[in-house]
Amino acid sequence: MAPAKVVRGGTLVQAVASYHEVELPDLVPGTGHEIVLQHLGGFRPANRAWLPLGAYLRAEGEIIELPALPAGVTQGDLPPGEMPDLRIVPPVTRWSPVGGQVSVTGFVSDSDDFEPVVQLAERTGLGPFLIPDGLPLIQEVDGQLATEAYRLNITESGVSLAASSESGRFYGAITLLTLLHTHEGQLPLGEIEDAPRFEWRGQHLDCARHFFEPSTIKRLMDLMALLKMNRFHWHFADDEAFRVEVESVPELWQKTAFRGEGELLPGLFGGGPRAGGTYSLDDVAEIIAHGQALNIGTLPEIEVPAHSYGMAKVLPGLRDDADTGAETSVQGYPENVLSPASDQTWEVLGQLSAEVAGLFPLGLIHLGCDELPDGAWDGSPAIDALKKREGLSSRDDVQGWTMARLAGQLAENGHSPVAWEEAARGSNGGIGHGAILQSWSGQGPGIDAARAGYDIIMSPAQHVYLDMAHSAETDDWGASWAAFIPLEETINWSPVPSGAEDIADRIIGVEGCFWAEFTTSDQQIEPMLAPRILGVASKAWDIRDSLTGESLRGLARAYLPIFDSMNWVTALR
Repeated sequence: MAPAKVVRGGTLVQAVASYHEVELPDLVPGTGHEIVLQHLGGFRPANRAWLPLGAYLRAEGEIIELPALPAGVTQGDLPPGEMPDLRIVPPVTRWSPVGGQVSVTGFVSDSDDFEPVVQLAERTGLGPFLIPDGLPLIQEVDGQLATEAYRLNITESGVSLAASSESGRFYGAITLLTLLHTHEGQLPLGEIEDAPRFEWRGQHLDCARHFFEPSTIKRLMDLMALLKMNRFHWHFADDEAFRVEVESVPELWQKTAFRGEGELLPGLFGGGPRAGGTYSLDDVAEIIAHGQALNIGTLPEIEVPAHSYGMAKVLPGLRDDADTGAETSVQGYPENVLSPASDQTWEVLGQLSAEVAGLFPLGLIHLGCDELPDGAWDGSPAIDALKKREGLSSRDDVQGWTMARLAGQLAENGHSPVAWEEAARGSNGGIGHGAILQSWSGQGPGIDAARAGYDIIMSPAQHVYLDMAHSAETDDWGASWAAFIPLEETINWSPVPSGAEDIADRIIGVEGCFWAEFTTSDQQIEPMLAPRILGVASKAWDIRDSLTGESLRGLARAYLPIFDSMNWVTALR
């Protein structure tokens, strides 16, 4: 999980971030040999995820994989909770029950407008949604309702669904599909009025550290749709890989697609002898289309200027050859920052960002801009000259100037930038150009950036980073640098904190994040997200902020049949 030293049992001969090669003494057949490692940089192993993963021997040209350690979350017991009257996540804006219920196995409609929900129900095992003898489902158009709002009136004789748009109709149908299962076919009678609090309701997935199959991404999108989430943040580029098969800089993905023996990068983060993959342009188009059918827009992310170790290895001209600095990222990567003083940097970033942005119809591209290492560019004569020419003083000034220039180029082509919170830094005011910033280290940087005029997505790591372990137990699984995040902590915060009401209109959404440093198989993501993603979805939609820890636990129990139908493994049950 992090750089380490060898305490005993061998000699460290090579290390790149999380990857370590240890020379062993001659081993004796039938006799155990113990190697002890210690994490550096203040990292303390919190649980099993911090143990050496993907270990193998290289002996006389032969590769011998060692038995894999038990990986992933160990399922625990879901504590008792309080079951709300209406068992749905996110909670609706207003529920007016009239008493009683109606038995339902499906609905009937002569409209094709519900086809996306019909197909979603079939894929997730929650179907059928429409049946010939189902409860009548009647559509109404109400132009007074907001774009994503809907109104449902559930009676013994049928259901009316009013909306002003396709998305409102979709979310109304999602509510019916959900209630059908959480209420075990006994729909409560009454009226629902519902609309989202925020326009941005997202989930991020790190596919750079671990290559997730396209089918896994689509499964995640299906779960997001059931929770009325509408933005998939696709993080496919980082220090370790660039995974989309772009045509403008093909060597970038060709040389970082796989890591391990014989590859440009070694077996980082438990990759073992070889791991990885890429997304073809057809894969990209299919994932985008899958999301669009579910009212989910896909946000691509590239990384500028840090988190670029692999890119700099592939294209060394993106750094200053004369740079004598020794910056090292928090993950242990040396020289992982691109040089904005290099003409080649701008040529490559211009081509790359334009092509990636053009692939995604959302009209937005996330440019990264997080975790610039201490000492970045300190030894670069070219950067010193750039500072003098542009009137820059600090590394934050250089980063802000870089982000503003790249964002300006994209804006000329009609693309809007998104970036992490650090992009607000610099004497020039940061990235500018109407960028949306994502506050991740906490909410403070987001509040400051909002007061500086930026729109903000709140992603506080202490509450919505779903790669964090659920608990402090050593048998748990996950990261711990931000917090341990039990289910209740996903809602134990406010997107608009007390004292920051003045910038409420600048907070445009909530997004959960999943970073994959410790992920060695696709399925390991499932219990990390479920059931905690229920809390993230609620924070993004529920304008009343109505859930308590007890009611969230109750809803998590109500959703177990849905997770089971999807064959989605949960951390608690």
